[in-house]
Amino acid sequence: MKKKEKEKKNKELTSAKKTINFFKGLLFALIAALLIKSTILETSRIPTGSMEKTILVGDFLFVNRVVYGLSTPRNIPFTNVELPYFTLFKYRDPNRYDIVVFEYPGDRDQLKSREIMTYVKRLIGMPGDTLEIKDQVVFINGKEAWIPPHIQYLKPYPIPRGVARPYIFPKNSGWNEDNYGPLVIPKKGDVIKLTPQNIETYRMLINRDYGRYVVTLQGDKVFIDGKPADTYTIKQNYYFMMGDNRDDSADSRFWGFVPRENVIGKAWIIYWSWNPRIPFTHIFELLGSVRWDRIMKVVH
Repeated sequence: MKKKEKEKKNKELTSAKKTINFFKGLLFALIAALLIKSTILETSRIPTGSMEKTILVGDFLFVNRVVYGLSTPRNIPFTNVELPYFTLFKYRDPNRYDIVVFEYPGDRDQLKSREIMTYVKRLIGMPGDTLEIKDQVVFINGKEAWIPPHIQYLKPYPIPRGVARPYIFPKNSGWNEDNYGPLVIPKKGDVIKLTPQNIETYRMLINRDYGRYVVTLQGDKVFIDGKPADTYTIKQNYYFMMGDNRDDSADSRFWGFVPRENVIGKAWIIYWSWNPRIPFTHIFELLGSVRWDRIMKVVH
């Protein structure tokens, strides 16, 4: 009798041990997947049409996080909980016209975005570049910029020069999204002369460096943290991003520069694509909308 009880107890212990080992393995696999997602290979879903027709709404991307360098996780995955992070190594900086995935820095007059959001745009302006848009045509350092093969415009005519849009960056520039600039992209080490005329270009950049609102204008004098300031030294490189769907893209024309530290990685491969407007309740219709010709397509 004791022998049977002992065998039964051993079986129960073996079963419990197997269950524990299963959940241990599952936990380790989950941790490994989260570490890979946070450091090496990010995934990104395209919710808006700002990059159409280069990238479509409903495309799911693999993002190469290593191409520009490797850093520790910026936040707890799938949450808005930020983590202190540091760069493990820096491989290279983004190249002009790369399709870059980056952490949204915040609205034009906002110190910080209310939630952690990743944007996907094309890098148009490099640090030190002078960028200008004339009747929707981008010029870099006085030369017409390369035109993406799938670029598109929705408006029949560009907004004329001199028609100011109040939502354009920088504030009070008098520009609009179709006739813009010239604007110099800040470069690390640049010493900027601060004036009442250009302070809106650098106001939020400086505030974000300090992590609080420190820039004020008193008469014709600029003050930083309560002290008069004639110049400011740029701490890092900045980039100017635009969508290929130029008339339907919330990009640097509206909210400003992207700091190097916000760059996450480079858009790499479309691993899945379907029509996101079809609800999951219509599963067969949704599966029928899969764009097989886009799966495993390299993004350029």
